[in-house]
Amino acid sequence: MPRLALITGTTHGIGRVTARELARAGCSLVMLCRDLEAAQRVRAEIQVDTAGAEVNIVRCDLASLASVRTAAEEVRGRFGSIDLLINNAGMVSSRHRMSVDGFELTFATNHLGPFLLTELLLDHLRADAHIINVASRIHYRGQLDLASITDPRARYRGVAAYAQSKLANVLHTFALARRLSGTDRTASCLHPGVVASNLLPGWLRLLKPLISRVIFDCERGARTTLYLALSARPGDTSGRYFDENQAPQPAAPLANDLAVQERLWQTSEQWVGQSGPAAALLRV
Repeated sequence: MPRLALITGTTHGIGRVTARELARAGCSLVMLCRDLEAAQRVRAEIQVDTAGAEVNIVRCDLASLASVRTAAEEVRGRFGSIDLLINNAGMVSSRHRMSVDGFELTFATNHLGPFLLTELLLDHLRADAHIINVASRIHYRGQLDLASITDPRARYRGVAAYAQSKLANVLHTFALARRLSGTDRTASCLHPGVVASNLLPGWLRLLKPLISRVIFDCERGARTTLYLALSARPGDTSGRYFDENQAPQPAAPLANDLAVQERLWQTSEQWVGQSGPAAALLRV
């Protein structure tokens, strides 16, 4: 029976490459995407590339908690147990915007949506499932200012907001791995490299010809995700942060602070309103 891989954000960039390569490796795919038309094009491309590939689409807008809940309910109803959960989707906003639920948009999309999705699907994962969060090296520059997340008048800088959201990805991964300790389920995170995707700011795209040695294409940027999904021994990766060369690296000191991990976890639970059976499984 093929492994079932659920991945967010497959309509472009490294998510698109990751989905294609997982299908080539024989996985059945569930792609969670906001843009259904774009997702259907990716599905068609994958099915041309890999004859017989099973590629399913579920609509999910990670910036909307209601959309995440609806998507998780559909996944639970339509599909069997999940082997791989890859929280890949991400965004950065150049201006201060709030999500429909009243949270800073970059943080809502990059952390709160994946956090809720993971909790809602936790008891639908196989006993040896692997959860992979695509973070970023920029988390080293991140600071956790939770008060700013719900304040529409907070000072805003796009790079700082993105760094904070990626720090949250690493904090989430480490706290989740601790909660999964003693089980065969694992959680790890990664930096894919600086990737020439739609997330790359426009001014940096203009400089790409001058700094091409440090900017990866999407094929190269997907390598660490695919390594963790297909090649690594999950037991050796849980609770660890990997770089663009598939090597484990120390995360930022703040990411290793247990008190900060717990503060983010508890606040995230409150914000997403998650207190059901899956959340109970993750209590420390």
